[in-house]
Formats: sequence, structure tokens, C-alpha cells
Amino acid sequence: MFHRLFTQASIVVAMVTVCSFEPPQLVAQSTAEPLPVAEKLEQIDRLAESVRVDWQVPGLSVAIVKDGVLLFSKGYGVRELGQEAPVDADTLFVIASNSKAFVTASISILVAEGKLKWDNRAADYLPELRLYDPFATQEITIRDLVSHRSGLGTFSGDLLWYGTSYSPTEILRRVRHLKPVSSFRNQYGYQNLMFIAAGQIIERVSGQPCSEFVRQRILKPLGMERTTTSIRDFQDNVSSPHNESGGMLRVLPHGNMDNCWGACGLNSSANDLSRWLRLQLARGELDGQQILDRAQVWQMWQPSIAMPISEEAARFNPTRHYSAYGLGWGISNYQGRRVIGHGGGLDGMISQTAMMPEENLGVVVLTNSESPVAAILRDTIFDIFLDVADKKDWNAAYKQRYAERKAAEQETRAKWTADRIPDAPPTLPLDKYCGTYRCPLYGDVTISLENGSLVLRMAPAPDFVADLTHRHYNNFELKWRPSVTYNYPIGSVNFVIDGTGTSKQLVIDQPNDDFWFYELDLHRVTEQP
Repeated sequence: MFHRLFTQASIVVAMVTVCSFEPPQLVAQSTAEPLPVAEKLEQIDRLAESVRVDWQVPGLSVAIVKDGVLLFSKGYGVRELGQEAPVDADTLFVIASNSKAFVTASISILVAEGKLKWDNRAADYLPELRLYDPFATQEITIRDLVSHRSGLGTFSGDLLWYGTSYSPTEILRRVRHLKPVSSFRNQYGYQNLMFIAAGQIIERVSGQPCSEFVRQRILKPLGMERTTTSIRDFQDNVSSPHNESGGMLRVLPHGNMDNCWGACGLNSSANDLSRWLRLQLARGELDGQQILDRAQVWQMWQPSIAMPISEEAARFNPTRHYSAYGLGWGISNYQGRRVIGHGGGLDGMISQTAMMPEENLGVVVLTNSESPVAAILRDTIFDIFLDVADKKDWNAAYKQRYAERKAAEQETRAKWTADRIPDAPPTLPLDKYCGTYRCPLYGDVTISLENGSLVLRMAPAPDFVADLTHRHYNNFELKWRPSVTYNYPIGSVNFVIDGTGTSKQLVIDQPNDDFWFYELDLHRVTEQP
């Protein structure tokens, strides 16, 4: 259904090699007889389409840069399910957290110009940013903000920006209510809120919104002409996001993430991002223009905090021996080579940018659905270019992992059904559960009675509306309406009843991989007489 002819490919044969330094040539653990580049690209082309079909991805695009030139760029499939418009190498995708490296590159420009330092205290620029720990508030630096070592947990506080009307200033003002999971600078915790803070520092130092600074100082000089800093700037050739709901793939609207600029925000294409990777691999230079300071690029690639690797992850990828985070970039090794890269994921879009500096090799993969295809293609492309003899079948490995996860989800659902207590009516009449429940961190959540059933609304995020179906006692199953684009698994809410028979507290139990509802401490707002 989604097959597109090979003539859509844009393959550039390198006539010259552009390289700004002489990296050491390492040997892969097991190498085969090297294939000609043309054969490697043919393999990759066939692989991209077959993997796309296997995972039912509507569309994707791939770019490969090698030795300073764009070697391969091509689109596959369609921009939107049910439509005919094809993806090409100029199709725009949401790149989500791949934007973080553009933020740190912007900071590096200001550092090179002497306008700030990586180790300046954030409090000197952002008086509204207060952490739960007063010491961390006073000591957290710009370097800490962009290397995920604030002490906050991974994804902690992301409900503050996701779908809400909160401004960046208001988001940062509420950070003080988030409890850390480790001492300051002691443990890695992936933090979108701290990158929002970094974006705000760029604005206050430069006098421009972070998005405009990125546009003027990076995108324009690089010739990234199609890349946009907001979905509001979309014009043509834009991919739609997709995810699964009820066992069927659905088209999603593009979510506006303007209040999260710094953590995400950019929308780009394979061709444009190929220029970004060429700039990085040449240490800040492209087409004879030094856009980023060479020393600063190197500094952004240095580890700032260790990222733990679980035993399961080590078994899954046995050639990766370390993992760390630098300044806007992840740092690890693969097949004996250092890898500098990042991933990006928002509702319906998953992407990867990755580089092997020793090989002067960079890979871009952009997809318009939620699957591991971007990671499958990244690692397989690395294997092909390294001439690895005993290549791991990454597609098969991820299929097995996916099947195991689906089986676990079915087991959870079965347990959920079995744990229901029959003939256990609500403790209170339904209208007695209604009211406003307030959380200092997040704001208000309201419960109302509509057409005989309870409805939950999250006031800061108007699209977050859920219907509640009684399960047993004071526990209700939570079903989000279609206005919520994240595909949440089964969840529930529980009302805590005090000694007077009043519903005093609302507890939302919504398992998922990204947004921590357990951080919401919701208590009934006392009604005024």
C-alpha cells in the first residue's frame, strides 16, 4: 500500500572528502569484506521500506552523511494514513527532543561570545526557578540544566507543559513543588523542565525568544530553510503524526508545544538535518563558514553525567559498554565506536539523529508513528557501514521485545479484570464525589456529574477529559476521551473518604511511560459558604 519507487531517492556520490580533523581509525569487533558504497545504500534502501511495512509505519525518511557530504536521502510511504501524498527527503516531521542539541548549540554561541558561561548559576537569570532543595536552587548551573543532573527524576513534572496553557515562566514557578529522587548532581534524570529553563536563559541573555535565536543564529546560516520552530509555521509537505488506539492506527492532530520550547519545538526534514549533522561532524563548520565554535562543539560531546545501563539493556545491545549525557547530546559506544546522538518522541512521531565521529558518519531517521523503526534503522545502518560480519537482526530483536511487552499488557489487563470486587457499590452517591481537587504543583482537577456519570477534567489542560466508570467501592476506571492524543493504557481514579463521609482526596493511577500522575497531590477545595 505504501510502496514508493526507488526513483524518489536522492543519492549523492561523493567526489571529494571534506573532513576537519583526522580521527583514529578503530576496527569493529568482527568485520566482513567491505562492500562498495553503492551496494550498502541499496541494502539500506530495501531495509527502510521493508521495516516500514513490517511495523505499519505510514511514512519515514532517512539521510546519511559521510565524510562531509550528503550520501543518501530518501522518503518512504505517505505523509498521512489514507492519503496519497508521499514522504520525501524534504517532508517535515516533529523532531521533539532532538531540538535539545540546538538549544545547547545556542548556549555555546553565547559562551563563545563571552556573554555567559556554562557554569554560571541559573538563579542569576531565572529568579522564578526554585527547586524543592534550596541548595540546588542556589547552585544549579546552566551546565546542570542541560545535562540532566538536577536531582529530579526522569520526566518528572512533564504534566506541567503537556497540553497545558501554562507559560514557560509559570511552568518554572511550579517546579519548586517537585520532590527530587536523588541528591543534586548525583544521578541522571532526564529533564524537559530544565531545558525549558535553559531556553529562557537564552532569551534573557540574547533579548530574543529561544526559538528566534535558533532560527537566526543556526537555521539560517546552515541553510535549513524548511525547518520551523513552531507548528504554526507549517506550510506544505508536512507529515502527520499517528498512533494506535483500540488496535487501529489513527491520524493525530499536531500538538502545539510552544510552551515547551527548549525541551522540544523544532520540526525538520531529513535533508535539513543532514546539514546539521555535517556541521557537527566538522566541529561547527559548514561550507567554509564557522557557525559554532570548534572547542564548544567538542565540549558538548563530553560526558557530564553517567547514564546507567540495565542488565537487560546490556544483553539486548552487548556492544554498548557505557552511556552518558553531555550537553544536549547522548554519548555511548557501539561496535567499538563512540556514538553522539539523540532521540525524539512526541505523540505520533519518533526520530533519531546519530553520529560516529571516528567514521565521520551521521544518520537521520524520521518516522510518523510510534515504533522502534528509527532505532532499528540507525543501528543497522551503522552495522552496514562498519561492515560488521555477524550483524544482529535488529528488526527481529525489537519484534520480540514488542511481543513481550504486548503479552505483559494483556496480563496486566487480565489481572485488572480479576481484581475487580463484584457487588461493591460506591460508598457515596455519585454527586458527592463531585468538586474541585487542587494540587499545588499542577492546579485544579474537577469532577462533575454529567448524564448520570462522573467526568474528570484537568483544568490546566482543557483537552484532558476522561469518563469514569464505577469499578468497586470508591474506585473508578478512567477512560480518556479522543481529545487526549496520548495512548494511555488502562487507569483508574480512587476517591479517599474521610471519617465524616466526605471525599477529601483524588488519586489518579494512570500507568504510562512518560507522564507521572502520581506526582499530583489532589485534595478537595473547601467550598465557601
